[in-house]
Parts: sequence; C-alpha cells; structure tokens
Amino acid sequence: MSFTLAIVGRPNVGKSTLFNRLVGKRLALVDDQPGVTRDLREGQGRLGDLRFIVVDSAGLEMADDDSLQGRMRRLTERAVDEADVCLFVIDARAGVTAADEYFADILRKRARHVILAANKAEGRAGESSALEAYALGLGEPLRSSAEPARGGRSLSRAGSAGRRIRGRECQQAPETDVDVAEDDDESWRPSAAKPLQIAVIGRPNAGKSTLINKILGEDRLLTGPEAGITRDSISVATDFMGTPVRIFDTAGMRKKARISDKVEKLSVADGLRAVRFAEVVVVLLDVGIPFEQQDLRIADFAESEGRAVVIAANKWDLEDDKPHKLNELREAFERLLPQLKGAPLVTVSARTGKGLDRLHNAILKAHEVWNRRVPTARLNQWLGAMTEAHPPPAPGGRRIRLRYMTQVRTRPPAFVVMATHVDKLPDSYQRYLVNGLRADFDMPGTPIRLTFRDQGTKNPYKDKADKINQSGALSKHRHRQKPKA
Repeated sequence: MSFTLAIVGRPNVGKSTLFNRLVGKRLALVDDQPGVTRDLREGQGRLGDLRFIVVDSAGLEMADDDSLQGRMRRLTERAVDEADVCLFVIDARAGVTAADEYFADILRKRARHVILAANKAEGRAGESSALEAYALGLGEPLRSSAEPARGGRSLSRAGSAGRRIRGRECQQAPETDVDVAEDDDESWRPSAAKPLQIAVIGRPNAGKSTLINKILGEDRLLTGPEAGITRDSISVATDFMGTPVRIFDTAGMRKKARISDKVEKLSVADGLRAVRFAEVVVVLLDVGIPFEQQDLRIADFAESEGRAVVIAANKWDLEDDKPHKLNELREAFERLLPQLKGAPLVTVSARTGKGLDRLHNAILKAHEVWNRRVPTARLNQWLGAMTEAHPPPAPGGRRIRLRYMTQVRTRPPAFVVMATHVDKLPDSYQRYLVNGLRADFDMPGTPIRLTFRDQGTKNPYKDKADKINQSGALSKHRHRQKPKA
C-alpha cells in the first residue's frame, strides 16, 4: 500500500502549485487570487523512486461556523485525520503569521506526522523569513520553491518520512486522470482495474456534488446552497451498486457571455476536459427549470464529443404531480434534443437518494450500447433491405448505389458505407439510415457516426477506348507530318 501525503496551509501559499509539481501534471487549478481550491483533489505523487497519494486541500480559514469557509475547513481537517503525513506549507516571504501558529497547534493535536515546508523561499528575503518557521515547533522547515521547481531534495524528505511511517515499500497509486482505451470483445466491461468513467455535468446549483456524495455514501465533496461551489473537476473512485466506477464532479457551466472571472473560465475548461475523456456523461437538470438553453448546449456538447449520454432530472422529491411532470419532461426531451432520441431519461433525488437504482441501470445500458458492435454480414443484409424499401435518389439520372457497409469502431459506434456519387447523397437519406440503425440494432440515444466513401464507377471498356483514341491521334499526327513528294 502507498502512503498518503496531504498538503495543507493558509490560502495562496502555493499548495496547488506544489501538488501539480508532485504529480507531474497540471491537474489542480492555479491562480494568483486566494481560495481557488475548495475540494480535496487526489493524485499520484512521485519523488524519485517513491510512489504515494498526494492530496491537495483548501486553504485553512479561521472559521468554525457553517459558512463556505467553515465547510472548507472541516473538509481539510478530514483530510488531515486520514493522511499519513501532512505537509504544512507556509509563505516564506510573508513569514510566520498568527494563523500559521493557530493551525500549527491544531496539526500537532490531530495529524499523525507533520512536516513543515517554507514555500516561496527563493532569494535572500525568502531564506531569512524561512528561519522564523522554527518558532512553530515542527522541526526544521523544508525550504522549497514550487514555481521555479526548486527544493526537490527537501521535498523528498517528506516522501521518505511517509515511507518510514508506513513501514513498507510504496507501490503504484491510482491515477486520477481518465483514460479511455479502444477495446474489443468483452474487455470493455467495467472492472476494478478499469472502472467505468462517468462525468456529471450541468448548470450551477443543479446538485451535482450532492448526487455524487449520495452515491459515495459520505460527504466527500463540498456542497451548500451557494451556486458555483465546485471549481476543480474532482474524481472519486467508488463501487456504485456493484459496478466499479470513477465519477468526475465538474464545475457548473453557465452561458459563455456571463463568464468573466478567470477562475470560472479555468473551471469550465477543466469540466469540458473531463467530458472529452469520460465514457458516460450524466447531464443533470434541475427539475424545477429543466431544458433551459444552457442545458441544451451542455447535452449537445456531450453528444458531439461522442460520449454516451444519460439525462437525469434532479430534485424529484420536490415535485407534487409527478406523473404530469414526467410526461412534460419526456415531451420536451424528444422535441428539444432530437439528436439524443432514445437516450435514457431518469428522475433522481440527490438529497434523499431515491432513483439511484434507475440512474445506475441507465448508465450501464448507455455504456453497453456505446460499445455495441454489429457483424458485417448483418449490416450488409440490413443495408440491402433498407435500400430496397427506400432506394437512394438518382440526381441527374445517375443512380446512387450503396455497395458495402462495415463497422469500423465502437465508443461510439462508427460505420463506413462504400457508395457511388456520395456528394449527391442528401442529408435526409443519411438520417434515414442512422434512424434505421438505432431502431433495428437497439442503439437508442448513443451517438452514431456514419461516413460515406466514394467507390466510383469503373467502365470496363474505358481503358481500351483510351488506347484506341491515343493510337488514332498518333496516326493522324504522323500523317500530317509526312513530307510532300
């Protein structure tokens, strides 16, 4: 087993920058303004031959109430309780503050092992201020500089301390990045080694973090009545009703015109990245105001990226006339999102947990359809029946012939049709074939990619005619060049 290293400290001391440096990737959002990180983000840390789990936490605030800062502090304290080693980061340029002394006293009481790091210690000013850290009574401070990537030897002491505490060799920690691979046969089914990748997206305050907490069975993600609490795309691995999954909580996505804050732009970009690498995307709606313009844009983006899509209407427990509301949701879904016709539409309550079984079944069904493969023989039999029932048009008297069809990939299903005069094939006939694939091969809702390749029409006498024409032209040319007697 690998040990866990939690990075804690006041806001804006460089915790997220240190986290990115330890994992070797730009996973955590970084900005000059304080308070960017709010949730706990895990990653695979590496220092030389060491492998461990590193946790980035929110900045410690001197708040004990139920405010946003107070909830962030309780979440960080939870990470302190569960970590094997706490890396307490202070700002060497600012020196030791009263808040640093207060939190150092808390860490001495709650943490198993504390290592002090004086960050931003580059230059004479930083080095002199780092000496003040001895007053915290946490031993010799490690001088580091996260931004210029200095102080690696000092940071390795933190990893070595964690290995001594655990008393055993560290092994590979789980990756937090998504990784979707192309698989054949039945290897695509979720397993402990390859959990199902799920991204939950939607507008702010739709209940994404609350829903994931209910699936996890614990308050792992920061929630509250405020809109836009989540900023980072946080991944958590769990067992969802017997299915190994990794769920990504994303920031709420507002209209692009309303986004002016730099951090919010970074948060939305991080959420879009999670969608691009997910397998199943759950578009979470607020049942009180469903299918607004932004909801439609979000669902269309997931479909255009080729992800399996599940529509979930949250806050179902607040509805009185449930049958009437459900009919309204289905009618609006079919009318406003025709590109996702047949996709699962489920109702859930993130607060009470009702409907999670329906959501689980819908996710597995969408994932199975997304990985479906149709044999080539069946496809060509189907293509012959479709063209016989409704032949392609003949623009300009030239018959369009669909000769051959095969599936070239899954995730999502993609098909290639060899045909003639494909530039003349109307979009309506392509939709006719796509709708037929959905209905006849049980692929509702999943994105289907249909490509036509021009096979052309070859005249068997064309080469012979070209040779005759060339020989005739050459004889005529020689006759003209013959000198007169």
